[in-house]
Amino acid sequence: MIRVLIADDQALLRGSFRLLVDLAGDCTTVGEAGTGVEAVALAEEHRPDVVLMDVRMPEMDGIEATRRICAGPATADTRVIILTTFDLDEYVYGALRAGASGFLLKDTPPADLLTGIRVVAAGEGLLAPTVTRRLIDEFARRAEPARPLPRQLDGVTEREREVLTLIARGLSNTELAAHLNLSQATVKTHVGRLLTKLAVRDRAQLVIVAYETGLVGPSSLR
Repeated sequence: MIRVLIADDQALLRGSFRLLVDLAGDCTTVGEAGTGVEAVALAEEHRPDVVLMDVRMPEMDGIEATRRICAGPATADTRVIILTTFDLDEYVYGALRAGASGFLLKDTPPADLLTGIRVVAAGEGLLAPTVTRRLIDEFARRAEPARPLPRQLDGVTEREREVLTLIARGLSNTELAAHLNLSQATVKTHVGRLLTKLAVRDRAQLVIVAYETGLVGPSSLR
């Protein structure tokens, strides 16, 4: 069972998400939080596989709560999906920099939300198509990252750089295998090595690394 924590300041939405999760068959809700502070505390207590995190919450917003959960030793294996009615650029960028594994709008169809939970729980990154476009546009407006990450690509091979570039373009493992004429097993090996070498949690974080190291830019992804 995929264990899910729901964090939203609206009780009605929390209840709706809980019902959806608990009826999925392979997911179960382990707690509900109405504030960012509660979300962090409950994540540390229950250590869920996935947190559905609202952005605008009292006491502590969802971005800061995500940062604390992703950085906490007790919740190192917990993945966060940001759920919001706002698809503003600063939320996307801030959430991914904080360590979120996914970003979806609250009007996402229920079946797609459940798929997103399963994808993120399996260690993949998840971005809504419209959010991916906005993320690219956000980097297009920035001459350089506001807070460059202390990461280098010195230990990354040429093939791994190629794989990283294609990941930043949004290609799945299946698409990577076809594009590079490799087996899916080989692609998974390359992705795994990138995650290890760059010390990131999932594919969403690999996209950030690709941008912030200058490996790719918006013009190469359009």
